[in-house]
Order: sequence, then C-alpha cells, then structure tokens
Amino acid sequence: MLAGMKRYGQIADILVKHGFGIAVDELFPGLPRRGIFKGRGEEPVAVSVSERIRLALEELGPTFIKFGQIMSTRRELFPPDLIDELLKLQDRVPALPFSQVQCVLDEGIPNWNELFLSIDPVPIAAASLSQVHRGLLSDGTVVAVKIQRPDIEELIETDLLILSSLAERLEVIFPDIRIFNPIELVRDFSRQIRKELDFTRDGKNAERIRRNMATLPGISVPKIFWEASSRRVLTMEYIKGVRIDNTESIRGMGLWPKEIAQTGFSAYLKQILVDGFFHGDPHPGNLLVMKNGDLVFLDFGICMVLRPKRRDMFIRLLHGIVENDVDECLAAFSDLGVAVSDNDKELFRDDLFLMLLDYTDYEVRQYDFSKMATELAEILRKYQIRVPGELMRLMKVIGMVGDIALSLDPSFCFSTRVRPYLAELLRERYFSSEALKNDVNTGITSLRALLRIPDQMNAALKRVSEGRVRIDVVADDIRRLQETFDRSADRMMVGLITSSVVIGSSLLLLASGTTIPYVHYVAIIGYTGAVIVGIYAVIHAIRISRKASLRRRS
Repeated sequence: MLAGMKRYGQIADILVKHGFGIAVDELFPGLPRRGIFKGRGEEPVAVSVSERIRLALEELGPTFIKFGQIMSTRRELFPPDLIDELLKLQDRVPALPFSQVQCVLDEGIPNWNELFLSIDPVPIAAASLSQVHRGLLSDGTVVAVKIQRPDIEELIETDLLILSSLAERLEVIFPDIRIFNPIELVRDFSRQIRKELDFTRDGKNAERIRRNMATLPGISVPKIFWEASSRRVLTMEYIKGVRIDNTESIRGMGLWPKEIAQTGFSAYLKQILVDGFFHGDPHPGNLLVMKNGDLVFLDFGICMVLRPKRRDMFIRLLHGIVENDVDECLAAFSDLGVAVSDNDKELFRDDLFLMLLDYTDYEVRQYDFSKMATELAEILRKYQIRVPGELMRLMKVIGMVGDIALSLDPSFCFSTRVRPYLAELLRERYFSSEALKNDVNTGITSLRALLRIPDQMNAALKRVSEGRVRIDVVADDIRRLQETFDRSADRMMVGLITSSVVIGSSLLLLASGTTIPYVHYVAIIGYTGAVIVGIYAVIHAIRISRKASLRRRS
C-alpha cells in the first residue's frame, strides 16, 4: 500500500514536471503534494503536447514505455502527431552490474555454476525488462543468457494497478474519452506485458516459429537450452550478425539486400497467412543478417496468434485492399468485428474507395503499404469506428515489414509481391483437396440433417396425437383479454353480493313488525354497506377506464 502511494506520488511529480498539472489535480484528488508536485510545472513553449507525453512516458519507466509502444499501433484512435512521438519511445536503460542480477540466476537456476563454464559480467544488450549476457555452457557452446531485472515484476504490477485506476477515472472525469475505451486498452496491455515477463513462454514461442520456418530456406531461429532456462532466465543459441537495416554491412559481406528483403517478406507472409502464429515485434534490432545470408529472428516475447477463421477474414481484407475491391473490404471488416453505423456506411464506403483509388494510380515505387495503413486508420478514426486491437497490431506488423523491405530494396512494391501469394492462398482455400474435403463433409452433414427431418416430424406428430404437447401462447392481446374477463367477473360478483345485501335488508324491514329485536338496525347497516360498496365500485370503474384510455394513447 505504501509502495503504491509512493509510486502515485512519483507519477504525479513527473506529469506535473512535463506540464500536466491540471490533469494531475483531476486524476489524483487528495494526493499529498510533495516535491515539484507543489507547483503546476512549467509549460514548455517550444514543446508540443504530444512530445511532452512521450517525454513523460520515458521518465515514468518501463511499464509506461511499453504501454506507449503498444498504443503506437492504434492509429485509428490517436492523432498522427501523437503516434509519431510514441514511435520514438526507446526501450533502453543503463545495464545493471552482474552482481545485482545474479540473485535472479541463483533463484531460477540454482545449479547454474555447474551448467555454465562462464558468463560475461558485461551485458551485450540491456532493456527495461531484462539484459543479455554472453555465456559459455559446460560443453563449450556459446550462448546468450537473457536475465530478467530484479524486482521488475513487482514494479510492473504496481504500475498496472495505477494504470487501471487512471483508466477508470478518465472515463468518469472525461466521458468523451470513452470512445477510446481506455479500460479495455489497459486490460489488453496488462495481459501482453505479463506474457513478456514469462520467459518460458518466450522460449516456447521461439521453438514454434523455429519449427514453422524449418521448411523455408534462409531463415534461422536460435535454439533454446531448457536445462539452463527458467521463468526469469532464458538461455539460447548465440548468433552473430548485423542489423537488417545496416545495408552497408550487408553489402560488405557480399550479400544482396534485395534478396534479404524478399526472404524476410516471404517469411512473414508465411507466419501470418499460413501458420497463423507470427513474430509481433519486427523492428530492425530483432532481425539480424548472418554472413551466410540467413535472416535471424530474435526476441519472441511478443508473438501473435491468428486463428484459421480470422486468418481467412484477414486474407480477404488484404485481397480487397490490393485489388481495390471496396465491397470485399467492407465484408471482411464486418466479419472481423468492425461495425460501421448505418448513417456513416455510405460515407465510409466513399472514403475507402477514394483511398484505394489513389493508391491504384501510384507507380510501383510510390506504393507504400505502411502509409496506406495509416490513411485507413485515419478514416476509421474519423468515423469513430472501434477496431479490434489485434487487427491494428497486425496491420502495423505488415507495415513495419514493408518499410524494412523498402529500405533494403527501393523498388520493392507491396501489392506486386503479395498479390500472387494471396491468389495462391485463395486457390488453396477454395480448390485444394483439403477445401474440397471440407465441402464434401459439410454437404454430408447437411444431407444427414435433411434426412432426419421425416423422423423428427413423425416424432412430433406422435406426441401431438398422444396429447403430450403443451402449447403456450403468450401475446399482449390475449393477456389484456384475460384481464378484462377477470375484472368483469369481479364486478359481477360484487354486484351480486350488493344486490343480495339490499334484498336481504328490504326483507328485514318488511319483517320489522315481528318480535325480532333491533331488526331495523340490522337492515340500516345492510343498506349502508351496500351504498359504500356501490360508491367504491363506481370509483374503481372510473379509474380503470382512465388507465385504459391512457394505455391506448401510449
């Protein structure tokens, strides 16, 4: 609790420092003011709001940096200038001394001294969640050891609780922001970053992609050494290479960047459109080129799944985009859960058609899928259309891959390369032996259902003939009719009782000359009761009549 309050104060201080003092007053009511939080902070004149948001996120630490990086994929939600700033977020922090991370090794792999001949105390890379050291296994194998930073999980869990609280308050204080669905954005992010903290999942992702890429030449994925790994430590094969965006070094190794671009693009198309399981963070630091020309995939903390049914929907969307087919795009959007209101549907169709038409007129070198995806996101944002996060992340991945390919090969054209691939996939979907087999199975299932109809009809008629069928009819008109009969019966009963009392009282008065004492008082009481019941019946009838007339008007 104390740690949480302290972290609240740190976050408030940083936000005020970057000129968001008014927002802090709204989001943190009653929080004790301390340090720079006592003031409103300085409003930097030359720095835009979007840049100040980025600077604040960087200072807030790893959780908020990761959150900003994931939000950079949601172009349909946020303005372009904010997206551009979020894309600049750097997940780099100073490395910790080996003595501080050794406790993670001791806890995760108690016998690590027996498994490793040595581990270089100086890391070769450092990020907000972990750092990587070069090591040597007992059999002489050179490996890369990824070690999670100590106490990072506790910090992230505290930040996630604060983020969830902030999202809830944002929706209450600023109702207009609900269109962005901040609570769901934080919930998705929480699931994602918790997965990244589990290095076991990271290793399994690597092995799955390694298996899927085994049939594709020119692709390498590091081998995982499970005996030297745990939930917070991951030991993998050490692979040497240069970043994929270092074209000079690639040419210096005697390789053609154009071929590397084709290899990488084909690998991602297979992962996304065939396997349905793909590397979700294709920035240049995670893609290396070896001397033999192989492309190496690194860091599998973010991998995405595309189920077969949704994969087919996305293939149709992609096909509609490259073929400029607006109707196919709209149908695919609908299947993917992108709902367009009836009032905006035609305007949305026009804007989508115009965007596709513009890219049809582009020359090969001008066709940039990443820019087109950005324009599509702008159209979605214009009509405040909610889009599944996985769809936008998928579009970003394809855009990033296209950008890398374009940097390696200036003549690279996304539509030209992907069109034959999509055509082949669609042929396989509809005309392959597997597709025909599925169609035959569907037909057989439908035929069996059709042949069962006579038996089902016979069974239903038998139940009717035996009187075992109960039919419940529920309708407003019938219910009203039943209520009318009930009221009429009640009135008749009251009328009969009142008449009987009056007749009985009259007979008592006629008999007042007899020897029965006080008989006339009994008769008077009977008349009085009859009058009271009569008045009540009249008032009740008037009320019922008024209610009926009001119901008919409504």
